[in-house]
Amino acid sequence: MKAEIAARLIDLNRQFYQTFALQFSATRGRLQPGVQRVLGGLPLHLDVLDLGCGNGELARELARQGFTATYLGLDFSAGLLAVARQGLPENYGFLQADLSSPGWDEALQPRMFACVLAFAVLHHLPGQALRRSLLASARAHLPGGGRLIHAEWQFLHSPRLRARLQPWEAIGLAANQVDEGDYLLDWRAGGSGLRYAHHFSEAELADLAEESGFRVLETFYSDGLGGRLGLYQVWENPVR
Repeated sequence: MKAEIAARLIDLNRQFYQTFALQFSATRGRLQPGVQRVLGGLPLHLDVLDLGCGNGELARELARQGFTATYLGLDFSAGLLAVARQGLPENYGFLQADLSSPGWDEALQPRMFACVLAFAVLHHLPGQALRRSLLASARAHLPGGGRLIHAEWQFLHSPRLRARLQPWEAIGLAANQVDEGDYLLDWRAGGSGLRYAHHFSEAELADLAEESGFRVLETFYSDGLGGRLGLYQVWENPVR
């Protein structure tokens, strides 16, 4: 994908989450079953970095479970972060950071975390180069044996969501200007909007893990009608 096309898709999503921060937050009042499953196996005494933390519902669930280590949530949406910061103890911190920009983790140096979470992050980053860059930065904050746990939206498994796919011409692009697996979806809550998402396959994620120096430990599907709207994976940063 050409850099200028990737930049347009990044800007599209940036505008979407700035415009619909409160409306989007209202649809995320509870955690998905797959996220609950991940948190159920997460040690409560080890530091966590949460990429794309959104409205902080995950952090609040950790607090309810008695999480005692340091939690740091990153998101580029000031509106979502304002919601996330409400009512959490001092071991929970939040930073505004654009994960699509180089150097997004400069403020974190030289901090290390036992686990990095990235739910609904990679599928909003256009192009392999950008995804590999984010994963390299995330890996730099993991010790050997540390885990990266992520989930990717499987919207093509839902007839309702497939009906929301829009032609690339709606934003002045052609299908041959984007990558295979890239889609444009509309939004209809509190106004109309468009956002970019990539639909990952297991094979594609296996290649991405290998290219990024991770080892895939676990894969499972969860969420939505039929339990297949989220593709979850646990990756390990091998001991070097």
